[in-house]
Amino acid sequence: MLYENLAINNEGHLTIGGLDAVSLAAEYGTPLYVLDEDVIRRNCRTYVTAMHECFGPDAAPLYASKALCFKGIYPVVESEGMCVDVVSPGEIYTASAAGFPAEKMFFHGTNKTDADIRFALEKGVGYFVVDNHNELESLERIAGEMGIRQKVLLRLTLGLDPHTLEAINTGRVDSQFGVPVDTGQADVFVRAALDCSNISVEGFHSHVGSQIFESDSFMKQVEIFAEYSAKIQSKMGFTARVINIGGGFGVRYTEKDPQIDIPARIREVSEHLKAACAKFGIGVPCVFMEPGRSIVADAGVTLYETGGVKEVKGYRNYVTVDGGMTDNPRYALYKSEYTVLNASRAGCDADYEVTVAGRCCESGDRIAEYVKIARPERGDIIAVLTTGAYNYAMASNYNRVPRPAMIMISGGKARLVVKRETYEDLMKNEL
Repeated sequence: MLYENLAINNEGHLTIGGLDAVSLAAEYGTPLYVLDEDVIRRNCRTYVTAMHECFGPDAAPLYASKALCFKGIYPVVESEGMCVDVVSPGEIYTASAAGFPAEKMFFHGTNKTDADIRFALEKGVGYFVVDNHNELESLERIAGEMGIRQKVLLRLTLGLDPHTLEAINTGRVDSQFGVPVDTGQADVFVRAALDCSNISVEGFHSHVGSQIFESDSFMKQVEIFAEYSAKIQSKMGFTARVINIGGGFGVRYTEKDPQIDIPARIREVSEHLKAACAKFGIGVPCVFMEPGRSIVADAGVTLYETGGVKEVKGYRNYVTVDGGMTDNPRYALYKSEYTVLNASRAGCDADYEVTVAGRCCESGDRIAEYVKIARPERGDIIAVLTTGAYNYAMASNYNRVPRPAMIMISGGKARLVVKRETYEDLMKNEL
């Protein structure tokens, strides 16, 4: 199995966290998002422990809410000692409703409206990650009107290309995110921020991309940060107390993806940062990091019921399921690969090659192509692994399909954490 929390029971069914996937589908219906809370907690502890050991007690991982935002995730990550990264008032509202402390929230976004800024200030958000001059000006003005001095990190673009998928590569100079260092524009941005009366600049932020398995990109990133921080310290007299190095490490979607030792990677980045700070003659700043996918992705499995098996002779075999791009648009968007299992026949040989197609009236509605599973029949439960991140978060009601329910498993017990949408829900805002 791809992950340790998955197994096959005596009935030949897939189990998730010790519970029978076929029984879960029967009890809660399909499609069904299944999250293993114990896996999420293990992933949180991996980051928290490694960052404290390598960067010191003030360092912290921030859970990236955009990967999976719902009320029930926030008590879990808070109890494990994490802060959170939020990218919209909706995420701020959800985290606040769950009781997550606003002072431990870091507010991102390339286009924060005045209403967004005011909402976050009213909630008492700890840090703004300021993306551009226009936001800086608006934040300075609104914070002044409200009598607030707001802590910020300035988002910089460092010109790094980690060779990840273009859609999730955010570190290049030509990017809608942040202000580039290479063009000299970052210097002007920093100076303007330091001249603000209602803003306290704490340091810098950068994000080089997602699904990064090696530490090389992060090591280059922290060296650029150290060099740039030394330059700003000399030129403007400002000492960056904080650097936020952005997203966490990659996750395994299939067997061909590498296994990764996250504590070892964090240790490499830590040692490189300390050496770079010594090289450029500055103190070592407090370090934050923003894992999201690597906290929740491998904790998630989506269960579907097979509707039919269609064999197009000379071409391919199709398996249709009762979900698809409405609950998982990542294949349609990115051709993202997944591991697919016939949960009803997990003990049988996976020797039947299929394309898994969804229920939408859309030729691009596919979850996986040319994968091998045990030959299915109508009514079998199909399991798609590693769906904890960017599945529920990106789900839609295309074709008027209600979004699935979500359950969490912990200690061999399941509980409902997101109710299945009803047809009435689809129309609740319509007049």
